[in-house]
This record gives sequence, structure tokens and C-alpha cells, in this order.
Amino acid sequence: QVQLVESGGGLVQAGGSLRLSCAASGRSFRDYAMGWFRQAPGKEREFVAAISWSGGSTYYVGSVKGRFTISRDNAKNTVSLQMNSLKPEDTAVYYCAADHMNYGLAYFRPDYWGQGTQVTVSS
Repeated sequence: QVQLVESGGGLVQAGGSLRLSCAASGRSFRDYAMGWFRQAPGKEREFVAAISWSGGSTYYVGSVKGRFTISRDNAKNTVSLQMNSLKPEDTAVYYCAADHMNYGLAYFRPDYWGQGTQVTVSS
């Protein structure tokens, strides 16, 4: 079992930055690929970014490439999402997720979810 708790959401103006963090507890954090999803009101939940168990590989949805950076610190059992050049369309609840047996980041399938943190980007 893995428990995930997100933090760092808030209100920011367009062009600004936020850094989201996810703290994990439970067994074998290093055995999980980690990722972020987001869901805007009236929209489906969508994949945003993922990182391999070692941190050596990352994968992003096209709409955030060049603006968002995912990273992990296995010593601290945390994963982060640095979000720069934020746009109003980035407004959503952001969810941390863990994939136990991931064999390709393009096929990230969460086994565990955090509770979500709200990100609001104003224009």
C-alpha cells in the first residue's frame, strides 16, 4: 500500500510558476514509477507527466512540454512538479499517482492516487 499526499497548489497569475510536491509513504517507493494527472471542471482526468523509478526517464503530455518538469527524490520519498509559464488552461485539480509495475512511461497506469491539490491560473 502506498499513500500519497499532494501540496503546493494555489492561485497564480498567467506566466507565473508553482511547484507541486507529493509525499509518499508505504512500501518500496523506489519500485514505483510516479506521475501527475489533472482534472478541470467538466473535463476528463488527463495524464500530465511521469517519471521512472530511478528518475532517469520522464514523459510529458504535449501541452506541458517545455513548461513543466517532473522530478523525484527517492531518499525523501517525494515527487515534484515544477510548473512554469502557467496558462489559464492549466487550471485544474492536480493528482499525484503511483504505478507499481510500469514498463513504459507512455503507458502509465496508476495503482494509487493522492487526494489532489487545486491549481488556479488567472489571466
